[in-house]
Amino acid sequence: MPVQSVASPGLWFVSIAALLALLVVDFLVTRRPHEVSVKEAAGWSVFYLALPLVFGLWLWFEFGSGQSLEFVTGFVVEKSLSVDNLFVFMLLLAAFSVPSEIQQRVLLYGIVGALVLRGIFIAAGAAMLSAGTWAFLVFGLVLFASALKILHSALAGEPAAKDTSKMLSVRLLRRLMPVTDDYRGTRMTVRENGRRALTPLAIVVVAIFATDVVFAIDSVPAVYGITEDPYLVFTTNAFALLGLRALYFVLQSLLAKLVHLNHGLAIILAFIGVKLVLHWAHGVWPAVPTIPTPVSLGVIVATLGIVTLTSLRSRREETVPRP
Repeated sequence: MPVQSVASPGLWFVSIAALLALLVVDFLVTRRPHEVSVKEAAGWSVFYLALPLVFGLWLWFEFGSGQSLEFVTGFVVEKSLSVDNLFVFMLLLAAFSVPSEIQQRVLLYGIVGALVLRGIFIAAGAAMLSAGTWAFLVFGLVLFASALKILHSALAGEPAAKDTSKMLSVRLLRRLMPVTDDYRGTRMTVRENGRRALTPLAIVVVAIFATDVVFAIDSVPAVYGITEDPYLVFTTNAFALLGLRALYFVLQSLLAKLVHLNHGLAIILAFIGVKLVLHWAHGVWPAVPTIPTPVSLGVIVATLGIVTLTSLRSRREETVPRP
């Protein structure tokens, strides 16, 4: 049975055109390498947070409260996962010693890569759902596995990013082409000693693309647990990712303080996994209850609020000297 969507082909075209226009603006903003001030980052962050709110209101008036609530809930889920994505980006930028003036260009490449990958996963997810409700069971098991992995890493205190030199993609690139010792602005390749060579910027971009794959595997099934509409899945991912470049510079110091963020994300993914499995079971046995979207939104927001408070409290206790 084909998956139902509120979007017409015309709405898809307009939405993708608007997304490409925003990406072009972002590339123009990052064309000249410069250090990003907090004022600049905050201004862009407010803009990119206002966009989904306006879009959610438009959905409410155009299609009703159900679609609007599904979009807002999905956006909250994707934004929370994107913040974790930002933390990994921060570790990669530090590991590769990326100069501050070109960090936003690296982040933008990572966002574009994430959008492309999630578009592919969204299309694959829609095809699976069209094939049968068993896809909900598969998505639920994927989220359970992701939740257990994240929780295990959080409890063990393992770093979110491993040694970048051991990443398969980085090792392959270094074997295929020579790499310069220093960055050359926003250029990813240069001609040196008569042959083409990669700059460290190309290496870090490939490393970020590799992490994008992992996050796409988690995020797409998670939002399909909120809504089955591929258009809403696409727009929640797009809006969540678009503002990451600016949000990174706003949250750069705060991210390190959210020590319990991964605990919360593990709980959210496990909760959505339960919702997906119940949705599948309800299709087989109608007596099995399902979890309504308002309840999902409440659990997700409450979980994020609690882990934020416990993280800040934990950091405060660490800074207070013991007698």
